[in-house]
Amino acid sequence: MPVYDECDILVVGGGAAGHSAAIAAARAGAKNIVIMERYGYMGGDATGGYVIMVPDLSWYDKQFVRGIQEEWFTRLEGIPNAVLAPRLEECGSEDPALLHRWAAIHDCVSRGTYWAKDKDGNEITRDSKRLVRAVYFEPNQLKIEMDKMLLEHKDAIRVQYHSWGTKPIMEDNEVKGVIFESKEGRKALLAKVVIDATGDGDLYSQTGAPFASLSDAETRSSTTALVWRIGGIDWDVFYEWRLSHPQQAQAINGRLAEIAGFRCMPIASNQNDICWINNWHANRDCTNIEDMSATEINTRATMREIMAYLKEACPVAFRHAFLYDIAPQLGTRCSRRLKGEYIMSADDWAFAKQHDDVIAWHSTICQINDCGPVEIPFRAILPQVVENLLCPGRHLSADDVAIDWVNLIPQCVGTGQAAGVAAAVAVLDGTNVRNVDIKKVQEILIDQDVPLPRNERVDPSYTQCCEEHGYGLYTALAKRAKEEGLADFRQW
Repeated sequence: MPVYDECDILVVGGGAAGHSAAIAAARAGAKNIVIMERYGYMGGDATGGYVIMVPDLSWYDKQFVRGIQEEWFTRLEGIPNAVLAPRLEECGSEDPALLHRWAAIHDCVSRGTYWAKDKDGNEITRDSKRLVRAVYFEPNQLKIEMDKMLLEHKDAIRVQYHSWGTKPIMEDNEVKGVIFESKEGRKALLAKVVIDATGDGDLYSQTGAPFASLSDAETRSSTTALVWRIGGIDWDVFYEWRLSHPQQAQAINGRLAEIAGFRCMPIASNQNDICWINNWHANRDCTNIEDMSATEINTRATMREIMAYLKEACPVAFRHAFLYDIAPQLGTRCSRRLKGEYIMSADDWAFAKQHDDVIAWHSTICQINDCGPVEIPFRAILPQVVENLLCPGRHLSADDVAIDWVNLIPQCVGTGQAAGVAAAVAVLDGTNVRNVDIKKVQEILIDQDVPLPRNERVDPSYTQCCEEHGYGLYTALAKRAKEEGLADFRQW
């Protein structure tokens, strides 16, 4: 088999995790990086699957998810209609006018019901609505910007589009490179460190590293999707109509599911005249040919009927609606899950676990701790048994419930950025990734605008925010976990 190329760091998959890994590695000093992507653009689900909103980047008035994730949006902000989100300085605001304005945009206002005590010491539930940094963006503009980010590091990164990494090259328990397929045929690419950022564990599942499959059937992650967008609408009008017609609005969601045969709903976008239709095909595996094919065909088969119904049910907002576009990629959520050196579980959220090897400190969508920050350890992207391999992204090491809270775009970016830095440090220090100097990795991540806990270089107000609000563990779920010592989310 011909050897196409050799490199120090090979990133397989150019999605949110892989792209971030390549950029972070180059910024950490690595000079010989290849990023391999089966399509002709970067971004994966974010740009090709039209997952065009990233949620819960902030908690109260602190933005915990920064680094390369926030860089996406600061770079796009100068482009008309490219992003829509509450401003950074508005995060945590309880201003009623702002809350009303952003309530129309899904996840820009906290869900916020929690347990508290009144002045007499009696337990009560209380609503706490505040603005959240959730960003809606135009996927095609992000495609352009992600290429620009790579071009800024063209001295260090070689981009290999239209190349599908299919099989790891193994020598005993060490990964030495990857076999890939392309229009040029089957070839090999050798590397000192391989980053499996395929999202489905396409590589680590063939190395002998332990892994599991799918997620709990009750979770969002047990579904697939094919996102599409509708133009010619007026989202602000639709939102006000829903407020004044709550019963009719509720009936729409049920009727859409009946028409489609699966759950689906319109969601706001970065532009008022465009919405996207997200959908959830239950009990689907995004590595199963039948499931993937059925998701694509069944979604497209119902698009015209769904649009016709929306025009009839709410003409004031959808009278002039038309099919804007269909995502070029399948919407993938969960398939294989790494069983790494650490497996994240509900305990990480319910008990605010701390990790010496923390690489990301993220607010997430988990309701146990009111979407508060959780620590993601390096060991969650480090496979057991196998050497020279890191596995960031939506297939990281988490159990079949916790995966639902750490396989979204922000966590893919965050773990990808950490994997890239770790790979660069290992190569430059002449060590392997298992024994990488994690303290050095953490310091470089902080240099790259990633806040990490218990570090004197990080603004102490972040820790103060967590302590002041009890790490979010004032919810009914967290309260019961503490009282009854529940260790398994299914018991809750």
